[in-house]
Amino acid sequence: MKTMYLFLAEGFEEIEALAPVDVMRRAGLRVVMVSTTDNLVVQGAHGIPVVADALFSELDYADAALLFLPGGLPGATNLEAHKALGKLLVEKASEEVVVSAICAAPLVLGGLGLLEGKKATCYPGFEDTMTGAEYTAAKVTCDGNIFTACGPGAAWELGFTFVEHFCGVEKADELRQGMQFN
Repeated sequence: MKTMYLFLAEGFEEIEALAPVDVMRRAGLRVVMVSTTDNLVVQGAHGIPVVADALFSELDYADAALLFLPGGLPGATNLEAHKALGKLLVEKASEEVVVSAICAAPLVLGGLGLLEGKKATCYPGFEDTMTGAEYTAAKVTCDGNIFTACGPGAAWELGFTFVEHFCGVEKADELRQGMQFN
């Protein structure tokens, strides 16, 4: 089974990380929350500690179907500073693995050149960090294997978008109905 990887850095936006994870796990997808720090407990931007499933260095990512970056500050800039993560994102994007970022985190993808010629969205005010992208201002934008979303209010929709992509529209609609998102 392919794995969905979510990367947590100190100062991540909690709802942007946990809402998509919740939706994907409800759909039966294998999701691994990865700490980019030396500790499994990662502090969110609003003081909520989250326990990751693994440390970045413990995994090889050979089974990756999705690499997902939540936003928040300084979470997004902490992700950007993680050189091994940057290398992984570039490698897996070239293999057509889905690479996704929400809110401020598309700045990581922009800095790596992954948004060149792609349509993308982000939190308002971060448009200039999406180097090479065509800004859409949409809640969620998918262009090939690059999925972006605009902020906390789009976190659930991004989760459903992942489910649609990996499990089909019917499964996503079933979850939307069951979770009262219709």
